[in-house]
Amino acid sequence: MEAFYLPTEHGQRFCLLHGAADASSRGSILYIHPFGDEMNKSRRMAALQSRAFAQRGYQVLQIDLFGCGDSSGDFRDATWDIWLADVRAAWDWLAARTRQPPWLWGLRTGCLLIDGVARLRDTPIRALFWQPVLSGQRFLQQFLRTRLTGDAIDDVNKRMNTAMLREMLTRNGVLEVSGYPLGAALADGMANAWLEALPQGSEVRWLEVLPRPHLTPGEAALRQVQTWNREGCRATVGTAVGPAFWQTQEINECPALITSTISTMPR
Repeated sequence: MEAFYLPTEHGQRFCLLHGAADASSRGSILYIHPFGDEMNKSRRMAALQSRAFAQRGYQVLQIDLFGCGDSSGDFRDATWDIWLADVRAAWDWLAARTRQPPWLWGLRTGCLLIDGVARLRDTPIRALFWQPVLSGQRFLQQFLRTRLTGDAIDDVNKRMNTAMLREMLTRNGVLEVSGYPLGAALADGMANAWLEALPQGSEVRWLEVLPRPHLTPGEAALRQVQTWNREGCRATVGTAVGPAFWQTQEINECPALITSTISTMPR
């Protein structure tokens, strides 16, 4: 495993490169992490999956986006456009290294960023989506509700809602939510992001984590995969049973997801 800083137009991005276990590489994979504390809760699973990929002949690049992890920049200054540029820079670097387009692997909001870059480039992609967020607007509202929960604990007389928080964010430029200084530009960009259209010819492997056996993927996931297939993409949806590790109180692992992911990738 090699750690390095990738230069971009907005500073240095910390990266980890997991080299393939043998010389005959099967290809490369770029991992795009989720938002906020979900990134921290998911680091162990991302590392375990990256090692599993490397053992099977893939090179895997993990990147910390602007203002996240060990990358340069302050989180309060992050914007959705900067994060899209980070994904493009990492994509280009990995493609140049391996001389072939990488698989783009996203978790939660990382899937929205992959979708956004693919549509900007209007080029087919091969994507692995873990528990993707379908609507940036809905995710943002859920994130803001964590601020409301904290405020309610601090003062039972407060009567705020997410619309009021958005007004505060617009007025002040930054809003502290769950320890993260959320900038207005990042919030606006996320609110306008959605998981919908992908370039024709794209290939998507969608995996959802379910709490119990015998459950099926959500209706929204099934509808989206059906839509992509009608529009000329090749999309599948699968499941794994385990904890929702990106949001559990303690750091958790989901071995079944690693197994399902490996089985769904090209052999």
